[in-house]
Amino acid sequence: MKPYPLLFKPIFKEKVWGGTKLKKMFNSAVLDENIGEAWVISDHPNGKSVIENGEFTGRTLNDLLRICPEWFCNSHMVGFPLLVKLLDSNEDLSVQVHPDDEFAVINEDVKSGKTECWYIIESEPGAEIVFGHKAKNKKEFIELANEDKWDDLLVRISVQPGDFFLIPSGTVHAIGKGIVLLEVQQNSDITYRLYDYNRIGLDGKKRDLHMEKALNVIRFEQDSYNERQGVSGEN
Repeated sequence: MKPYPLLFKPIFKEKVWGGTKLKKMFNSAVLDENIGEAWVISDHPNGKSVIENGEFTGRTLNDLLRICPEWFCNSHMVGFPLLVKLLDSNEDLSVQVHPDDEFAVINEDVKSGKTECWYIIESEPGAEIVFGHKAKNKKEFIELANEDKWDDLLVRISVQPGDFFLIPSGTVHAIGKGIVLLEVQQNSDITYRLYDYNRIGLDGKKRDLHMEKALNVIRFEQDSYNERQGVSGEN
């Protein structure tokens, strides 16, 4: 069968930090108020994209991989390797890090870690992201984190529409409030939180942190990485 442009039904994810912009963007009647993410292309177990047009209406992206491998260069992929999202940060996201492939496969029993990239679509005045840290080594990182000196530890960068950021696995990062962005990432949903503002989750409980695992995957050559990316530690 000849390939045709596919439309997928967005998968909305309620988040404690989410807002209403994605509902408006998709003209959606979904009832949840705090929509933080819309998964627009996904073959992840936590949300599989369903086709909304043409002959394959009602089929998932994974179905298409099996039915029409020629559409994917006859690669015979078991699963689609990317997950594409839109995010609306009505509040700051947690400071977090993702594992690389090796750590994720060994310790989480999944197929990949998570490297991602962001394209800023909208940003309110003064909006920032966290992109890396200033600690020289793990010992200094732990000391500053234990003392809650996050402002001394984290690299914050002002953003504006059109900015693009590559976030390799192992990079400490966070999306600040007032940002809508497009995220393209490896097909993984593993996140290790380091700091979350003592926030209460949607379930009414304090959200978990994952400091031990995070410390095992954080890059501590961050300064050299920032230099390669042309990123400064100053706001």
